Parts: sequence; C-alpha cells; structure tokens
Amino acid sequence: MSAVLSPGQIEVGEPAGVTGLRLAVRRFRRNRLAVVGLGVVVLFVLFCFVGPVLYPTDQTHTALHAVNLPPSAAHLLGTDAVGHDELGRLMYGGKVSLLVGLAAGALATVIGMAWGAVAGYAGGWTDSVMMRVVDAGIAIPALFVLLVVSAILSPGIWGMIAILGCVSWLVPSRLIRAETLTLKNRDYVLTLRAIGGTHARAITRHVLPNSVSTIVVATTFQIADAIMLVAYVSYLGLGIRPPATDWGGMLSAGLTAAYSGRWWLIVPPGVAVILVVCAFNAIGDGLRDAFDVRGRA
Repeated sequence: MSAVLSPGQIEVGEPAGVTGLRLAVRRFRRNRLAVVGLGVVVLFVLFCFVGPVLYPTDQTHTALHAVNLPPSAAHLLGTDAVGHDELGRLMYGGKVSLLVGLAAGALATVIGMAWGAVAGYAGGWTDSVMMRVVDAGIAIPALFVLLVVSAILSPGIWGMIAILGCVSWLVPSRLIRAETLTLKNRDYVLTLRAIGGTHARAITRHVLPNSVSTIVVATTFQIADAIMLVAYVSYLGLGIRPPATDWGGMLSAGLTAAYSGRWWLIVPPGVAVILVVCAFNAIGDGLRDAFDVRGRA
C-alpha cells in the first residue's frame, strides 16, 4: 500500500517545512481531473440538497392532468407518467442516491477497517480464518447478494444502506489488512507493546490513524460503487420503494417512455449517475496519487 508521510516529514524536491497533509493537498490540486471531480460532486450536492428549497415540487401526490408533458417554462425538464415534475424528481432522486451512496460507502469502510485491522494485527491463524471469510465473500458477486436480499426484504432507504454496507466491506478490509501488516512492525507500535500497551490501543492510536490515507481513498471508491449498485437494483425494480425514488428508479420508470420520444425521462438521471460515479472515481484516483510518495523525486 501507499506509504504515509509522518507529521513534519517532507518529500525530496518539496519546500522545507511543508507537512505531509499540505503536500497531499498540493498534489491533489495539481490533479486537474480530481479537482474537476470534486467540483462536480459539490455541484450535485448543492443541486440535490439545496435545489428543492429553491425549486419546491410535490413528489408524493400524482397530477394526472399534467402527465408526460415536455420541457417548458412551467416544468423545466417536463413531467413523468404520473405528473411529477422531472427536475424536482431528479433533485429528490439524487438526494436519495447520494445519501445511500455516502452512508453505505462509509459503513462499508468502517466494517472493512475494523475487520482488516484486527486480522492484520493479530496475524497467525486468526488472520488466516478472517481472510478466508473475506475471500469466500468476494467470490460471491455483491450485486447478486444485493438483488436476493432486496427481493426478500423490500428495503427502504436505511435498509438499503445497511444491506449495501454489509455486502461491500470486503475489498476495504483487504486494503486495511495490507496496511496493518506493514504498520504493526513500526518502532512506535513495538515500543507501545514493550511498555505494556494493549493491542486495542495499538490499533486505535497508531495503526488506524496512520492508515488514514488508505481509508479515505477506499471510502471514495466505495461511495461510487454504492451509488452504482443502488442504481442497478432500482433499475431492475428491486430498489427504493415508491413514492421514494433514486436515479436508478427514474431510469427504470422512464425506459419505456424513452422509446416514445420522451427523452427527458431517461437522459437526465442517466447523465447524473455517470457524472457522479466518474467524479467520485476521479477523486479517489487523485487522493491515491496525493498520498503516494513512492517514485517522487
């Protein structure tokens, strides 16, 4: 995994007196694609969470007198098959998609962080057993598990977050384990153990804080994966139940209408999913490069 700069450590070729965090921020800002991705995410967060305040619409009740209207001054992106304003629905669906993605990505990273840190620090047969569980879980496609559980439980927003978090923690656990295997043999960890410090203290005070770069990068990728997974499931009709919706549900609802020329029902949510997922992946790539000091001169 990526090497982590300790406080005050500088990289060859960088100005003296610059901390590792400042160097990471500087490198991130030099990655134009990552900066653009961050800007896209910020714009979508404002659009989905502040937009409904500035452009209030009714996304609960039907309006059969205004179904399938094309874009106009009254409805900037037209209306859907039950009369919902499509622009307002895009904001509401985006709020759900972002909320599920952020919360599920964070939950998956927390679970994987705890599992991987314990496995890597313990080593021996404990590590072997715990990582065989991870290997078995990775062998089963997360989308398949998500579809089966969603079909059985018909989850709401928080249920979907819990399911996504519980099927997506496997990859982060392997990343954190690899980082832990390196960090547990550092002098400061060995010194803590020599003076009687507990294993829990070594993990929480030294191993995990020094794995922060790996944790942050893993979280961004998990958020992107969670947004895509919930879009997949909703597109197949097994996601968030109406009247709630997300971008995948909007795609599913507008698919047949798109064949009739009502492009406004499928293009906006499709573009939104693509932009947000690509933005989070670009941010993750930028953070990974910013924290990686190998090969820099």
